[in-house]
Amino acid sequence: MAKIIKGFKMKVYPDSHEEYERRHNELWPEMKEMIHEYGGSNYTIFLDKETNTLFGYIELEDPERWSKSADTAINRKWWDYMADIMDTNPDNSPVSVDLKNVFHLD
Repeated sequence: MAKIIKGFKMKVYPDSHEEYERRHNELWPEMKEMIHEYGGSNYTIFLDKETNTLFGYIELEDPERWSKSADTAINRKWWDYMADIMDTNPDNSPVSVDLKNVFHLD
């Protein structure tokens, strides 16, 4: 099965760039396991320091299966942990905008 590539953007607070990176460098083992369990791989996040924009890239086995990961306890705990350093929705999920894939070369 071909992987689906998903790109999205989020915002981190200007004074929280280093903290955002630190927390991800220390990603909880349970969070890593959940990402893989729900079919995510090659998850990468880039930061544009000038705009505080985070660009996320992830390869998914099944987008429907991946969407169910949002309801896991570990994911909700991660959202709560990250809420103080980035733009979030009322449920502490990050404000995330999907990006349209306009080009891909293997």
